[in-house]
Amino acid sequence: MKWNVKITSITVLFTLFLNLSISLLDYTRIFAAGEVTEEILFSFNASADEYDFKGYLFSSKSSLETNPIIVPSKPGKVLKKLEWIDKETKLVLRTVNGFTPGKSKYESTDGLKDTLQGTRLKVTSERNTNFGGVYYWDRWSINDPGNWDGKHWRAGAGRVSVADSRGCDANVPKENINGHLLPRYPGCTDPYLEADIPRNQPFKINESNDPMLGDWIKTSAISKELKDVTASNVNIDRTTNIYDVHGSTGKTDPSTVGGKVARLLDLDQITIFFEQTFNNDTYNKYWANPGAKQVWYFSKFFVDFNSVTFRYKDKLLIATYADGTSGLEITGNKCVDPGGTTQLVAKLTKVDGTTWELKNHAKLTWTSSNASVMTINNSGLVTAVASTGTSTMTAHFADSTQALDEKADFSMTVGTGNSCTDDNSGGNPGGGTGQCKYTIAAPSSGSTVTGNKMNPAVTGMIKADNRGSEKFDVLRGIPTSENLYANVFANPYLFQHTFAKMSGKVNYQCQVEVTYALEWKQKQPDVCTTNNRGQRVCTPQPDLTMRDTESKTYSFSFQRDYSYWKINNIEVYGIQRANMNNYALPNGTVTLQTSGYSAPSLSTNHNTDVSAHVKPKDSGTISFTPATVPGMYTRPSVPNDESQLKSRAESQTGEPEVRNDLVTFNGTTIMSNSWTTKHGTTPVSIPSPTIIGQNVLYRSGMLISSKLVNAANTPSSGMIYYNLVPGNINGGSDKHFSINGINTVTVHTPVVNYSSITDDREHNQKTTPNYNRAALILERPFTVRMPTNGQHVNYPGYGDRDYAKYFRIKQVWFPFDVYTADRSKFIPKRTWTDIPVNQLDTTFFLPVWVDEGDYSVLYRTIAENTPDSFTHQPTANTNWENHVATHEIAVEVIGRVYDFHVTDIMDFNWETVFRKQKGSSEPTGNSYWVGSKGIDGEARGNAFPYELPVRKGSHPDSSFKNVAVKTGYAFKFDLKTKGNMFGSGDGIHLKPTFYFTDSKGQKRQEVDVYYHTDERKFIRIGSAEDKVRRSMELNARLRNVPEQRILDAAGAFYELFASSMSTSRQAYIEEWARAAKKPTTIGSYSDLFLPYHVRTFMGPTNVPTGVSEARAFSSIQQWYGEYNLPAKLYIVPKGFDLSKQFSFNDKAPFFLRDGFLIVNFDIETVRDGQKDKPHLQYIKAPLTNQWKREGSHPQFTDPYGVTFQLKDGDVMFYRADQSSVDDFGITGTH
Repeated sequence: MKWNVKITSITVLFTLFLNLSISLLDYTRIFAAGEVTEEILFSFNASADEYDFKGYLFSSKSSLETNPIIVPSKPGKVLKKLEWIDKETKLVLRTVNGFTPGKSKYESTDGLKDTLQGTRLKVTSERNTNFGGVYYWDRWSINDPGNWDGKHWRAGAGRVSVADSRGCDANVPKENINGHLLPRYPGCTDPYLEADIPRNQPFKINESNDPMLGDWIKTSAISKELKDVTASNVNIDRTTNIYDVHGSTGKTDPSTVGGKVARLLDLDQITIFFEQTFNNDTYNKYWANPGAKQVWYFSKFFVDFNSVTFRYKDKLLIATYADGTSGLEITGNKCVDPGGTTQLVAKLTKVDGTTWELKNHAKLTWTSSNASVMTINNSGLVTAVASTGTSTMTAHFADSTQALDEKADFSMTVGTGNSCTDDNSGGNPGGGTGQCKYTIAAPSSGSTVTGNKMNPAVTGMIKADNRGSEKFDVLRGIPTSENLYANVFANPYLFQHTFAKMSGKVNYQCQVEVTYALEWKQKQPDVCTTNNRGQRVCTPQPDLTMRDTESKTYSFSFQRDYSYWKINNIEVYGIQRANMNNYALPNGTVTLQTSGYSAPSLSTNHNTDVSAHVKPKDSGTISFTPATVPGMYTRPSVPNDESQLKSRAESQTGEPEVRNDLVTFNGTTIMSNSWTTKHGTTPVSIPSPTIIGQNVLYRSGMLISSKLVNAANTPSSGMIYYNLVPGNINGGSDKHFSINGINTVTVHTPVVNYSSITDDREHNQKTTPNYNRAALILERPFTVRMPTNGQHVNYPGYGDRDYAKYFRIKQVWFPFDVYTADRSKFIPKRTWTDIPVNQLDTTFFLPVWVDEGDYSVLYRTIAENTPDSFTHQPTANTNWENHVATHEIAVEVIGRVYDFHVTDIMDFNWETVFRKQKGSSEPTGNSYWVGSKGIDGEARGNAFPYELPVRKGSHPDSSFKNVAVKTGYAFKFDLKTKGNMFGSGDGIHLKPTFYFTDSKGQKRQEVDVYYHTDERKFIRIGSAEDKVRRSMELNARLRNVPEQRILDAAGAFYELFASSMSTSRQAYIEEWARAAKKPTTIGSYSDLFLPYHVRTFMGPTNVPTGVSEARAFSSIQQWYGEYNLPAKLYIVPKGFDLSKQFSFNDKAPFFLRDGFLIVNFDIETVRDGQKDKPHLQYIKAPLTNQWKREGSHPQFTDPYGVTFQLKDGDVMFYRADQSSVDDFGITGTH
C-alpha cells in the first residue's frame, strides 16, 4: 500500500511585546498569588490657606500634591499594588502615579509623590447685603449747548453702561422750562449697573446629600476664581432708607433687578450687575440755572454668594503585598519535523505572583545547545536544520531593575512518525499553516469634543493714580496736571476647537491550507488452509489499517474595531495689546503692552492619513495540526474546522494600536498621541481661562494735559487685540474686541477765590463808618490777599485744600488808579493786574487823586486750562463749565483830615515866636502842632515846646515861661485834608468847647463863657444873643499864604468845574485873587466853618499820563482859620444860671478867675454843605483818633511843676485872669 503522506511544517508564531515599565494593561495577566493589604498613611504639601476640619483637609485648590509617600516592607513580601480607594465606597479609584510593582518598600528618598483631585463641594454665603447705592443723572441748563441745552440727560457718578439718554427719552413726559420742553427723567434702562456687596455672612457647605451639609468653611479654603463664584437669590431690599449726597433718604427704585457676579477682588467684597429703568423723578433737585436738574435712583440688595471648596483626605491609600518568589518554565512541542519549525513560550513568574507568557522581550534570550540540529531565534521560534537529533533549548530572563534572573531548559527531538514522539501526539502527518492579510477601512466621524471661549470678558477702567488709593473720582472730576492710570482686565487667552472621534475597522482576510491524516480499516480475507485432517480451515485476518492524507483550503475573515481622535479645528489666541481712548489721556489714547504675561503655547501634530493613526496587529502564522480523521471501513471525509481556525486566528491577532492627533496647551496634554490599544484616549477641552492679573495690561502716570479745557463725562472706548498662536489647525486670523463699559472721565480743573483786602480801620476817620465795606485810605498802602486754598466741591481730591497747582494766574481789578507798593509802577484804573500764583499778599498804594466813595474790587483766579473765551462763577468754579473763579469785595475810598497846627498868636508876648523880628511879617516857620508825629504817626521833627495846647511854658524863651496867652488875642491855625474836599460846598467845621482849670491844675470842668457888648451885658457864648461874627482874609499880610498858591488853587478849581463856569479862566483867577484879599466870614465864638474861600490846594503836580493834573493838584487841601475870644470874659461852671443870681456885678465871687480858660476844638469835615452830616472826624471818629495819632499828650507839667490834665482837641490855655485890655487895649499892631 502506498502511503500518501504530506509533511507540512507547522510554525506557530505568537509574538507578545512586554514592557514592564509601562501600564499593566499592555499584558495578559495569568494569575495572582496570595495577597496582603494595608492602609498607608500620607500627607499633603499644603499651604497655610488649607486647614483640617473633621478629619478632612479643605482647600481652594482643585488638586494638591502629596508629600513623599513612605511604604514599609513586609518580610517575604513585595509590593504588588499601591492604589487609591474611596473612603466611603471602598472602590478602587486608580494606582498611584509612578508606582512600580516588585519593590519591597518605598522610602522618602525615593520621592514617590502623587497629585490628587479634591472632591468639589458647593458652598454658599447667604443673605449678604450692602449699605445701598445711588445712581445720579443730570440734566443741564437750557443755555448749555455742550449738553444739548438740557434736551437729554447724562449719567453721573458710578459704573454705568448707558452714558446718556439719547435714544431713550423720546417718549418721556416733558416739562416746560422757560418755553423749552425738556424730558422729566432719562427713560433709559441700564442692564449693567454695578453694586459692590460686602460679604458679611460665612460660607457653608451646600451639598444636600453630604453629611457636612451646613458646616462653616473658612474663606481661605474657598475658590476665588470668577468662574466658580456665582450670585443667587438676589433679592431687592425695598424697605431700608438709603442716604443720598443731599442729606435726604430714599428707597430702592421699583425697577431694580439683580444680576450675576461682575467681578471680585477677593471674597470679602463681590460686585454684581443689576438693572434699573430710570423712568421716574421721585427723587430730584432743581439747580439755579434754568433747566438744570438732577434725579437719582436708589438700590440695595440681599444676595447669596456661591463658590466651591475642595475636600481632601476622603481617599485611602492601600498597599497590596504578594509572595516574593519567581521562576521561569518553557512550554511547547518537544518534537519538530526535519526542516520544520515550532514555537516555544517562556512562562515567567514574578515575585509579586503574576505570570507572563513571553516570546520576544528585551530581557529574554533564547539559546540552543546543538545548533547543528536545531536553531532558535530571539522570538523562541525553533527551526530543525538536521533530519534527526536532539538539542536543549535554554530561556534566560534577566532584569536587574526588577531583581529577576531566571533560567529554564527544554529538550527537543527532530524526527517524524514513530521516530518522534512528543506530548502533542507527534507522528500525525496532518497539519497546516496559513496567513491573514489586513486592510484598514476608512473611518467615519462620530462624536466630538468641543471647546469655545472666544469671549474675552474684557473690562477696562481709567482712574486717578494711584491705583487702590485713588485721590480723585474721575466720574465726578479730576484736574489737569494730575495723573491717570489705565487698566484692562480680560481672559489671558481665547480658544475654540473641535476634536472628532474617528471610528473604523481593520478587515482581516485569512487563508489556511490544512492537510488531514485519514485512517480507516479494510477487512482482510480469511486465510484458509487444509489441516491435517484435510479440513479447510479458514483463519480470520486482522483488519488492514489504511492511511492517507487530504488537504483542504479555508478562507475566512474577521475584523478589529479601532477609533482615534483627530483635530477638525483648533484656534488659540494670546493677548497682544490693548488700546484705550479718552479725552483726558495724553493725545487722547494709550496703548497698553503686556507686562509679566506669557502668551499661551500650543503644539499640534495633525495627520489626515489613517495609516498614521492605526497600526493593526499581524496575525502571524496560523498553525493547525488536526487530529487523525478516523473512519470505520470506509475512507472518512475531512471535517470543517473553519470556526476553529477562525477562532485561532482571532485569538492570536491583537487589537490594533491607535494614536490620536497631538494637542498640548501650555505644556499640558489636551489630546495625547501615545499609542494605545484599540481606542485612542479621549481628549479633554482646553481649560477655561481666568482673568489676567491687574498688572498685565496696566499703565500709570499719564498726565492730563494742562491744555485740555474742562469737559464732563467724556466717553471712553477701547480695543483689545489677540494674536493667533502658532500651531492652529484650520484656524482663523488675529482678533480684536471692543472694550465696552469703560468709565467716563470728567476733567474739572479747580480754582478757588477767597480773596480779601485789608480794612484800614485804624485810619478810617469817617463819622459813620460803613462796616460792610473795607476802608481804603488815600495815600496809604493796602494789601490784597489772594490765597490759593479754600473750599471747592466735596468730591474726592477736592474739598478744602490748596489748589495752587492748577492756577495759571491770579488777577485783581481796581476801578481806580493804584501804584505798586514801592510806587515804581502806575496801574491805571480798570486794569487787570497779574499776581504771581504763589504770592499770597500783594501791597498797593492808593493815589491821593482817587475819588472818595464806594467801589467794588474784582478778583479772578484763572485755571491753567482756561480757554481764550471762558465763563466764571463766584468763589470757586464748582460748575465744571467754568474755568475762572471770581470774587468781589466792596470797598470805600476815604480821605483824611490832619496836620492841625497854630501858626500865629496876636499876643505881643508871642510875636517873636512866629516873626523873625518885631514888626516883621517874615515868619520864623514855628508853629504849634498837635504832637510830635505826622499824619500816620511817624516822627514829624518838631521839638518841644512846639506842641499843643499853647500854655504856660510853651514860649521857647525861658524868660517867658510864666507867660500864657491873654484873653482877647486871636490865634491863627491851619490844617489839611485829602480827598474830595475841593468843591464849593466843602469846608471844615470847628466846634469850640470851653473848660476851666485852676492854677494848680485841679478841678478841670466844662464852663459857660459870658461877655459884654455895648448893647447887652453877660451874653453867653453859644446863646441866641451871641451874634458876633468873625471873618478873615486869606491873602493877609501876616497870613503868609503865597499868592501863587492862591492863584494855582483858582486855576485848578476852574479846571475842575469848567463846565459850569460862565467866564474865562483868566478872569476867574483874577476874581479869585481879589476875593482872597477880602474878609470871609468864618463863624462865631461858638462855631467856626472854614469855607472854600480860605482853602488852597497842595496836591501832586507830577502825575502819570491820563491823570487829570487839576484833579490831582486839588486832592490835598490846606484850610486856614483863626479864632479869638472877647477880651473881657466871665466864666461860670457849665449850666450855671446867671438869671437866678441876685444883685451881682463883674466882681461877683462865683466867676472863675484864678486859672486857665481852655479852648477845645472838635474838628469835622463837611461835604456839599451838609454840616448836619459831617464827613470825617479829626478826634471823634468811631474807629480812630487822628489827634492821638499825631502824638497828643494826656497831660503836661508846666515849668513850675504843676501838672494839668488834657483832652483831645485842647488848643489854647488862656489866662482867665489876664486880658488883652491890660496891654492898653484889645487890639494892636500884631
